[in-house]
Amino acid sequence: MKETPCALIAIDFVNEIVDPKGKLSGRGYADFLERHGTLDRVAELFRFGRRARIPIFHVRVGFSEDYREQPEHSPLFGPAKKNQVFRLGTWNTEFHPKAQPDRGEAVIQKHRVSAFYGTPLDLVLRNLGIAEVIIAGVATDLAVQSAAREAHDRGYRVRIVGDCCASVSDRDHEDALRLLAKVAKVQTLSETLSSFP
Repeated sequence: MKETPCALIAIDFVNEIVDPKGKLSGRGYADFLERHGTLDRVAELFRFGRRARIPIFHVRVGFSEDYREQPEHSPLFGPAKKNQVFRLGTWNTEFHPKAQPDRGEAVIQKHRVSAFYGTPLDLVLRNLGIAEVIIAGVATDLAVQSAAREAHDRGYRVRIVGDCCASVSDRDHEDALRLLAKVAKVQTLSETLSSFP
């Protein structure tokens, strides 16, 4: 059987959201990550991907210093400028130490929920001949769900590494994974790793 080229898409593992000192972590993200040991599993997923020579795309949300890309009427991003969150070039939008890109790995900036909207992600994946995407990220019910559904609609096979994703609550996380099973294969990290030769 011919091997299907795949890529790993890691979404929004930035300090603003996942570090306890981040402005948004207090909504429940940092607590979820700590309780579930999510970032340690993400680091393990990255190590595996690098050993297996799977391309890793690190996606982060962020806005310019003047917030020109900010959708002002968005309930999610509307307050960003006022609260000075997701500003590129600051500690807030740097990747967490356990989810750092390695040299040569692609970093994709996005200005909306989806990793695909207004970014070169789809173009680069197609140039590499990628047929399947493996997704990990935060939040399960927002950016992960949005990217998975869009990847599905663009014709990719989609896998979600459920225990390498996080949300503000267990309920939001589990509800999102249950719905995502309609468009993607939802697996644990161990199931994902064991599916490769």
